[in-house]
Amino acid sequence: MQTEQDQRVDYLEFSVPDVASATRFFSDVFGWVFSDYGPDYQSFSDGRLTGGFATGPAPSPGGGVLVILYATDLAATEARVVANGGTIVRPVFAFPGGRRFHFREPNGIELAVWSLPLREE
Repeated sequence: MQTEQDQRVDYLEFSVPDVASATRFFSDVFGWVFSDYGPDYQSFSDGRLTGGFATGPAPSPGGGVLVILYATDLAATEARVVANGGTIVRPVFAFPGGRRFHFREPNGIELAVWSLPLREE
């Protein structure tokens, strides 16, 4: 019997050199909730998906998978990213269906945030 979760992304795990800084960043910017499993591992929930940060080597830029988050207010999210030590690596740009930007969090993981197009677009 297949469940609702069968064949879906179930958990994301990121390797970072500093678990504590990743926890602070994603909590402060996106409001993720964390469970502490010691200094080398923190699991998170964003309210829909779960994952974790494990102590390990710094990710290489691009890393093969791009995790894309959604935000209703793209500008406010971008400001929180920068205020919390993130680096914008691709400024906001339009694409079919919306707008997005790419950033690196303090450990070097590259992610993107997208939003619907502005009404005037």
